[in-house]
Amino acid sequence: MAFTKQEKEQMLSRYQEWLAKNQAVVLLEYKNMTMKDMDILRVKVREIGGEVHVVKNTLLARALESSGFQPGKQLLEGPVAISFAQNDPPALAKIISDSLVKSEIFKVKGGLLGKQVISATEVKNLAELPPLPVLRARLLGVLQAPAAQVARTIAEPARSLAFVVKAYSEKQPAEAAAA
Repeated sequence: MAFTKQEKEQMLSRYQEWLAKNQAVVLLEYKNMTMKDMDILRVKVREIGGEVHVVKNTLLARALESSGFQPGKQLLEGPVAISFAQNDPPALAKIISDSLVKSEIFKVKGGLLGKQVISATEVKNLAELPPLPVLRARLLGVLQAPAAQVARTIAEPARSLAFVVKAYSEKQPAEAAAA
C-alpha cells in the first residue's frame, strides 16, 4: 500500500516521538509471526507499560538518524517490529526473551538503550537483569547497611552494660536465698 507524502511525514514524526519518550527500544524481525502472535506479544509488553509497533524501515531509519542514532543496515533489513519501554528496559527485554524461548517466531535484531545502540546479545544480557523494584530494594539495602552497622556499634556498649546489670541483679536474690 502506497502512502502519501503527508502520511509519511506523520509516521516519521510519530516514530521520532516514540524514540524521544522511551528509555529502551528493541527491534524485532517478525517474518513468521501471525497476527495472533503479535497481539499476544503486544498484550505482554503493554502490561509493563511498553508498546509494540510494526514500522516502515525507511521512515524508521530517517527517524533514528534525526534522533542521533547510527543503527546500521542489518537492524533495518526485512520486516521490522519495534518495541518500546518507557520505564523498565530489563522487563521489556525479559518479556521478549521469554517469548523467544517459548517459540522462535521472531528474532531480536538489536536495540537502543538510552542513547546507545545495543546488539541482540546485549538485549539478552539486559533481560537477565533483575526487575527495577528488585534493583531499587538492593540499592536501598546497600545504602542502609552502613547506618545500621553504626547504630549497632553505638548501642553495643549500652547493651553489654545492661546484660551485666541484669546478671548482677539476678545474682543478688539468689545469694540472699542461699544464705
